Amino acid sequence: MRFAIGSVSHETNTFCRETTPVDSFRRREWLHGDEIVAGHRGVRDYLGGMLDAAERLRIAVAPTFSASTEPSGTIERAAYETMRDELIAGLRACSAAGPVDAVCLALHGAGIAEGIDDIEGALLAAVRDLVGPQMPIVVTLDLHGNITQQMVDHADALLGVHFYPHTDSYDRGIEAVELAARIVRGEVRPVMALATLPMLVTGATTNLSPARDVNAICAEWEARPGVVDCTFFHGFPYTDIPAVGAAVVAIANNDPALAKDAARSVAGRVWDMREQFRAEPASAADAIRLGLTTDGHPAIVNEKSDNPGGGAPGDGTHLLRALLASNAPETAFGFIYDPETAAQAHRAGAGATIAVRLGGKTDDLHGAPVETTAYVKALTDGRFVQQSPMGRGRRVDLGPMARLVIGNVDVLVSSVRTQTLDPEVFLLHGIDVTRYRLVALKSTQHFRAGFEPIAARIIQADTPGLTSSDLSIFDYHRLRRPIWPLDADAQPDLG
Repeated sequence: MRFAIGSVSHETNTFCRETTPVDSFRRREWLHGDEIVAGHRGVRDYLGGMLDAAERLRIAVAPTFSASTEPSGTIERAAYETMRDELIAGLRACSAAGPVDAVCLALHGAGIAEGIDDIEGALLAAVRDLVGPQMPIVVTLDLHGNITQQMVDHADALLGVHFYPHTDSYDRGIEAVELAARIVRGEVRPVMALATLPMLVTGATTNLSPARDVNAICAEWEARPGVVDCTFFHGFPYTDIPAVGAAVVAIANNDPALAKDAARSVAGRVWDMREQFRAEPASAADAIRLGLTTDGHPAIVNEKSDNPGGGAPGDGTHLLRALLASNAPETAFGFIYDPETAAQAHRAGAGATIAVRLGGKTDDLHGAPVETTAYVKALTDGRFVQQSPMGRGRRVDLGPMARLVIGNVDVLVSSVRTQTLDPEVFLLHGIDVTRYRLVALKSTQHFRAGFEPIAARIIQADTPGLTSSDLSIFDYHRLRRPIWPLDADAQPDLG
């Protein structure tokens, strides 16, 4: 057997002011052919899982094209069309080089381009047009995908990650190749059912209830004869399109009624539990206070509302100001996105004291710059290998970075916008977080994979920002209404 693999992945926050050009993808990931193998072999992500499974099963791999970038604003139409054309060209080239038995793709599920509300559905339609109705197409998706019928119609199987943090991306990649092989051998004939809910979920970790409980319900269905997969998709609420919302996708072996029963049953249970999904994060000041009064260390305070992993700028200053105001020893903030300040620190050199305007350079929502003096403690190139169970082995490059000391607080500054996933970035700058009372960072839940094993306590702070839990601050225009929790009268149609 010979399988084509590829990826186009983007989580689109339509409330971002700027659109996302093709250069954003080219800077982050833009790989062709064997570059995909070199970039993902040994990495615990979707493509890494696909590569390892194919090798174990003695399936030849035909890598096509892979592109991704940090979550951000609406993708420019030209960027989407370029990526679509690259993927199709890669598939054509693979087919020209020899028979292809299946296509395995790592997509996201919440990608939006100018004029295209569902890039995954559009990409799958283009792939289906190319390979024909008989070719198995198996797709991995992020659980924050806003799942559409178009995706279901043009794929044989949609396999979403079950965990948040997404520590099972590698496993879903393995599952995709294994399932595709079973389809090719005629052992499985998958049929899918989609049940959607008028429900917005904001950052519910599967490490804890209620999302953990829903996963247990899905697992019970998966244990039944004939059920291939059952996934609860949380959806991505920071996208203003009609298809936004939670959903359940169930896959059965040649049994449409079973798939439909599973999807609707789980969706009904999710709806009954909806009030448990209400988020109750602390203010910045309260989060710092709770962290500093925690027995043991470190206390981790995560600023979910300025999470670059959801499209926020990562240069917000609300939580940083609260930490600086406390001026408590053995505290650290890591990290804030500010390439200007990082460059200023590198020009001044380690040991210098500089006047900074730190962060707050994107908009007023996320806070004004912090104007203060800082001691330049350490400078690095921002390069390290990720050790978190989520994506372990990935080579990270955050550009020139600086460790500044402001009062008693260590502050890391990056030149690349992304969320903090594990302690490695602190170690790079000489900070052992296990010796600190409090560590503040920007992330919604993914940080848990790297920090939960060492944290004395985790406290979520919700400040003004583009990934806030308070959905009432967002100016929705196209969202399907009524929808919970914005509308008390929302009701699902589960048949």
